[in-house]
Amino acid sequence: MINAIFRNSLIGIVASLPVVLNAQTEINPYLYAPQKKIECKRGAVVSANALASMVGVEMLKKGGNAVDAAIATQLALAVVYPGAGNIGGGGFMVAHLSNGKNITIDFREKAPEKASRNMYLDANGNAQTDLSQNGHLSSGVPGTIAGVFAELKYARLPFKKLIQPAIDLAEKGFAITRAEARDLTAEQVIFKKYNTVMPVFIKEIAWKTGDTLIQKELAKTLKLIRDYGAKGFYEGETAQLIVDEMKRGNGIMTLEDLKNYTAKEREAVEFSYKNDYTVVTMPLPASGGVLLPQMMRMVEDQPLKTYGFETLKSVHLMVEVERLAYADRAKYLGDKDYFKVPGKFLSSYPYVMERMKLYDPNKAGDSKDIQAGNVAPESEETTHFCAYDKDGNAVSITTTLNGGYGSHTIVAGAGFILNNEMDDFSIKPGVPNMYGAVGGEANAIAPGKRMLSSMTPTIVLQNNKPILVVGTPGGTTITTSVFQTLIDILEFGMSAEDAVNKPKFHHQWLPDMIFVEKDFPMDVRDQLIQMGYKIYQRESIGRTEVIQISADGKIIAVGDKRGDDAAEGY
Repeated sequence: MINAIFRNSLIGIVASLPVVLNAQTEINPYLYAPQKKIECKRGAVVSANALASMVGVEMLKKGGNAVDAAIATQLALAVVYPGAGNIGGGGFMVAHLSNGKNITIDFREKAPEKASRNMYLDANGNAQTDLSQNGHLSSGVPGTIAGVFAELKYARLPFKKLIQPAIDLAEKGFAITRAEARDLTAEQVIFKKYNTVMPVFIKEIAWKTGDTLIQKELAKTLKLIRDYGAKGFYEGETAQLIVDEMKRGNGIMTLEDLKNYTAKEREAVEFSYKNDYTVVTMPLPASGGVLLPQMMRMVEDQPLKTYGFETLKSVHLMVEVERLAYADRAKYLGDKDYFKVPGKFLSSYPYVMERMKLYDPNKAGDSKDIQAGNVAPESEETTHFCAYDKDGNAVSITTTLNGGYGSHTIVAGAGFILNNEMDDFSIKPGVPNMYGAVGGEANAIAPGKRMLSSMTPTIVLQNNKPILVVGTPGGTTITTSVFQTLIDILEFGMSAEDAVNKPKFHHQWLPDMIFVEKDFPMDVRDQLIQMGYKIYQRESIGRTEVIQISADGKIIAVGDKRGDDAAEGY
């Protein structure tokens, strides 16, 4: 494994001897730092953590393909990035294989069978969002491990080789980053509140940069998965530990819920942009599968290139497009296995052109006036990673616990955090979730149903070959960030590095305001306010990961400056 040496601000402490994670790989998990950009020829991985990215690239070096790299990265993130990397959550994979096939795998969490439409309402019908956002009752049935084994049939290497680095990192430990130390310290009170058995994340004194995090219980859980496959998680000892944890905290997940969970391959959403590019993304219950083609088609015939990056005209246009799309999201989108969703119609050219009649280039829209369109009948914490190999296989995966550290409930004896994805349902029409998104009947709770997601893992093809592998975390900001990243590169001609790191903005219909990052240009803010917009400055919007492949085969991988994100390649 690449030994991450002396890169700018090193993390951790120098061990007296290199740490060997196993007989085949070398890495010092106490001395590493994120590399933000790499140019290479043979393959690359970019993820939220340097150790995870290095694990992925090591699998490419051992003869694995991009799917092998993605699986190993995903499992490593469950150890080294506990706030969002997970085996207790779920997500989506979009991949383009070297044989030309596009595939998507849905391993989104599901509502337990005992879930019910009004389960988070009190006797007066008021929404109890604390129950949907924290603790045992907020967790959906995890899908990550089922997703990993669904991905495995497209990989080359034995599963035991792919999971071993994660086991070693959990069992022997690694030095946490400054951001991880800050976050773990900040979460101490809430961890204590929602756990009856105190997890390894609890520390009597504040966590600090370079502290070693050892997760023996998680290592044991990973070994059971290594030895028994998906059954090592969904049945047997681990499943029983999950159910025991549920009983301690009045949760409703059962052994049957776990045993019956399956990941699902779905037909990829594919659409052309200006006849030059094919964009491949995830279908529902990932809302990006509807919103991304809808937004891209709304701007397709607009002179965005002449407007330029983050000018008044380009931001105004893109904000109004986002407003229109998110109004439709609130009314129409949900799990299409449970609700008749007019997805193809919502992103069709006739509908998109009709919606754009509401766009006024001279003034701000108003979400009180702009509602969901008329539809004809039709038969934040998340993490993203990308992988690409020399044969042309490209993988884009977004995976999540929902909020940072999910439900804050750690399965005692198993060492992993459960998600709080039940909050992504519409727990009551018109009541916003933790990201401010509202929903209705399409996304109401039902047993076995998958909650609507904002995750938008995406690949862009030209002449049926990948040129961009893109994705980001960020709750409801995910789809707008992917949209902006694609426009930045395809329309404004920006470098991958600038498209990732330049300031982002976001509008989601409700609340009716433009969210901007602190480095968003002040003069454009002032002009938008004069036009009638409300501006709200917030913390970072997403953490975009991009791999760009040029016509001559050069690979450029970029990790977002907003976090510990790291690009590795060779």
